[in-house]
Amino acid sequence: MFEAITDYDNDDRGQVGIGTLIVFIAMVLVAAIAAGVLINTAGVLQSQASDTGSETQQEVANQIDVVHAVGNVSSADVVDHLNLTIKKSAGSDAIDITSMTVQYTSDDNDVALTYNATDAGETALVSADSGNFTTSQINGYDDESLTNTEHRIRLTIDTDDIEGGLDGGDSATLKLIDQSGAQYTYGVSVPNTFGDKEVVEV
Repeated sequence: MFEAITDYDNDDRGQVGIGTLIVFIAMVLVAAIAAGVLINTAGVLQSQASDTGSETQQEVANQIDVVHAVGNVSSADVVDHLNLTIKKSAGSDAIDITSMTVQYTSDDNDVALTYNATDAGETALVSADSGNFTTSQINGYDDESLTNTEHRIRLTIDTDDIEGGLDGGDSATLKLIDQSGAQYTYGVSVPNTFGDKEVVEV
C-alpha cells in the first residue's frame, strides 16, 4: 500500500517537473523576445539621435552673416530695392546660395523668395522680382556660393515688385535660410526721411 502511494508521488513529481520546465522555457523565450525588441528599439533611437545631432550641429555650424545693407531710393521716394552684402561665418561649411530661401516679412506682406540667376547682360536689380532674389559677386569665385569668410556676395531684393517699395519709417524682416536649415534673421529699418540720397542704410 505504501509502495503504491510512493509510486504515485513520483509520477506526480515528474509531471510537476515537466510543467515547471515548460513554464521556464516559455519565460526564457519571452525574455529573449523582449530583449530583442529592446535592443532593436535602442538601435533605432540611437540612429535617430545621431541623425538629429548631426542635423543640429550642421544648423549651428552653417551661418550666414549680413555685413552691410542698403536700400535704393527711387524717384517715387520709396526704397525700391534692398542690397545686402553677405558672407559665411567663421567655421561654417560652404553655403549654396542657389538652394537658399529668403523669407520677406513686412506689415503687409509675407513672401518666400528663391534664387534667380542674373541673366547675361542684365543686372541683379532687373532679375529680382516678387518671387525671387538675385545675387552679384563682390569678391570671391562666383555669386552662387560662399566658400570662405573673405568671400562677399550682394543679395538683391525687389521691394517695389513685392509691395510697391518701402516708405520712410517702414520696417521688414528678412530670414535667410540655407540648405542645412540654418537661419539668419536681419531686421530692415528704413530711415524716416531720405533727403536727396539715392542710397540709404537700412
